[in-house]
Amino acid sequence: MGSFAILAAPRFWVALAIVLFAVVLGRKIWGAATTVLDKRGETIRAELDEAMLLEASKRRDAALKEAAELLATARHEAERLGQEARAEAALSAQRREKMALDRIAAAEKAAVTEVRLQAIAIASQAAEAIMRDGLPQDAATGLVSRAIDGLPAALAAH
Repeated sequence: MGSFAILAAPRFWVALAIVLFAVVLGRKIWGAATTVLDKRGETIRAELDEAMLLEASKRRDAALKEAAELLATARHEAERLGQEARAEAALSAQRREKMALDRIAAAEKAAVTEVRLQAIAIASQAAEAIMRDGLPQDAATGLVSRAIDGLPAALAAH
């Protein structure tokens, strides 16, 4: 019996049964386990894709909001700068107008002064001629009367 004595041992048959069980049912168990794991992997992949899509959507929304805020800020700043430029242009125009009016006033004053100087020169020449040549009595009386009559108006003008 020597080599076949192992066949009579219950341990052999238990071991053989476990091996056969593992071989026969192992394929089915392995197939079922891989199917379950594959499905779980696909579920996890889908959840990750959905989470990534949601995160990308949130980032895009945040970027759009930030861009809108930047655009609003830029528009506000442009409007403010435009108002400042218009105000500065108005002030500059007022300054130029005042300068022009000042120049006109100075030119008027210079012209009035020139006319007065010429009137003084003419009056001086006339006085010199009258003193040199003499004035007839009728003309002298009329001249004095007109000067006295024009005195209140001349004083009121100054």
